[in-house]
Amino acid sequence: MRYMLLLKYDEAAQAETPPDPAMFEEMAAFNTAMVDAGVLLAGEGLLPSAKGAVVAFDGEEPTVTDGPFAEAKELVGGFWILKVDSLQDAVSWARRAPFRAGERIEVRKVAEAEDFEGIAPPEVMEAEEELRARQAQQQG
Repeated sequence: MRYMLLLKYDEAAQAETPPDPAMFEEMAAFNTAMVDAGVLLAGEGLLPSAKGAVVAFDGEEPTVTDGPFAEAKELVGGFWILKVDSLQDAVSWARRAPFRAGERIEVRKVAEAEDFEGIAPPEVMEAEEELRARQAQQQG
């Protein structure tokens, strides 16, 4: 099973106190431990919201608002995708993350095709399987 760990934090509060340089070493050790355990599929940090935008679907046409996202109390600051056997395993890894007070990790199961069997039409499921095969071939 795949799980996504989403780092969430208050961007305004964190801007007041930049990370300690030791945090980078701790994060490298955390990521290395996940790679060594064979569970890390992907992981990246995200730049501040000032470097991003929000696309909102509130009407007929999507609207785009450039960052920063001052109205948001909590933002996603990074993510990992893990391949583990259970939610408990994903939570165990999340608990080891070297974060400061006020930061949180949300642990979510990544939807797999079988999660939609009997719900999505068979032709949609087949098309999705073909897309995933094409994607794997492009990356391979």
